[in-house]
Amino acid sequence: MTCLASCLTNAPTLQACANDAMNILAYPAYQAITELMRPWRDAAAIARATIAATPALAESPQGRYIDACCELVQMAGLSHHRPPFGIDTVHACGEHVAVTEEVVCNTPFGALLHFRKASGPQQPRVLIIAPMSGHFATLLRGTVRTMLADHDVYITDWHNPRDIPLSAGSFGFGDYVGHVIRFLQQLGPDAHLVAICQPTVAALAAVALMAEDGDPAQPASMTLMAGPIDCRINPTKVNALANSRPIEWFERNLISVVPAGFVGAQRRVYPGFVQLCAFMSMNLDRHAASFSDLHHERAKGDPAKAEAIRRFYEEYFATTDLTAEFYLETVSTVFQQYALPLGELHVGGRRVEPRAIRHTALLTIEGEKDDICAVGQTMAAQDLCSSLRPYMKRHHVQTGVGHYGVFNGRKWETQIYPMVRATIHDHEPRAPKAATASRAGGQVVSLREWVESSKATASGQP
Repeated sequence: MTCLASCLTNAPTLQACANDAMNILAYPAYQAITELMRPWRDAAAIARATIAATPALAESPQGRYIDACCELVQMAGLSHHRPPFGIDTVHACGEHVAVTEEVVCNTPFGALLHFRKASGPQQPRVLIIAPMSGHFATLLRGTVRTMLADHDVYITDWHNPRDIPLSAGSFGFGDYVGHVIRFLQQLGPDAHLVAICQPTVAALAAVALMAEDGDPAQPASMTLMAGPIDCRINPTKVNALANSRPIEWFERNLISVVPAGFVGAQRRVYPGFVQLCAFMSMNLDRHAASFSDLHHERAKGDPAKAEAIRRFYEEYFATTDLTAEFYLETVSTVFQQYALPLGELHVGGRRVEPRAIRHTALLTIEGEKDDICAVGQTMAAQDLCSSLRPYMKRHHVQTGVGHYGVFNGRKWETQIYPMVRATIHDHEPRAPKAATASRAGGQVVSLREWVESSKATASGQP
């Protein structure tokens, strides 16, 4: 969803080249500029190392000022490799438990990554569906860390298309749905699914197809968060712009090819750097202020604050491309044709029928201030899953949060996550609920108990 928001709001008005099918010059031009900047960034890194090796200079005002300037130069570039999740331990069941990453299933386009805990009781297995929207799955690092305390967590770790050879074939919306189904089958019966943002449509489609097939691996619960299930509801500026241009415009102006020198050379992609530039231009003043604060804190202020800003942009500047077919199919079917809510979404030649879902509990969550996926768009899944009994469906609108606040930050931790956890544990058939302890108080709280306690707290009752 966010990839569409950025490109629509500030899409580059580049002229079509060659056969008028795509902008073939964008990616090579970007790569040339990147190579020209590399010596300057390397020189800045050497200068910073030299300053750090000279304590007298490093502690002087002049040395700190030069170091801060060199840091800005060093950061003037993007990374196209996934940063580490960096989750080595987690506090679970009253103790710190070691965590290791394990690839359970791997395809050319993505991996099923398991955060295996060294010890502890059996916990509900949860598959987090990360968006394929220009950033790596590590953007959900905080979401994963939170859920690890009470769950056995897996995540979709999508690969960068520029590192995937053409011989691996194409990857469209249907392939995304197929990967979700394959990963759920890898986990086996009674797992749980949490889809965040863009992949809510693909996740709902996958579960619907599995339900229609009677697949034993269909999940016990499905949580859809801030996703574009039905963009006709409370359309945002993003939704309006999606329909202001035909899909051919997107292909002509936003699609390029991976240049020579990479494994995925000649693959058609929506480049990650295009999206990042569009993202930043949406809030240019805020980003400029952040870099100014970084320089100030590094030179004269608090190095810890400077380090926090640096870590944020280290993740933010790690970008991945999207395959052209996935990007264009998503824009067309989800944002222009509204195929899922109109009953016209087909995957692999099959019509997707959400009403086939009868055994997967549904929780939908939205943010009150979400200007990317407005209130009501995710809730539409409640009506589409018409065969689910009322007690298996719940919707929540979180007050005071925007798009990212739904799955990151304080209100995610303290108000949204407890509801997600309660939904999962209420529909966890594999083990007694007492087997997993919640963070507060050492016992799992059911969804009904959590809702009642929240009402009591809000009204001031004991």
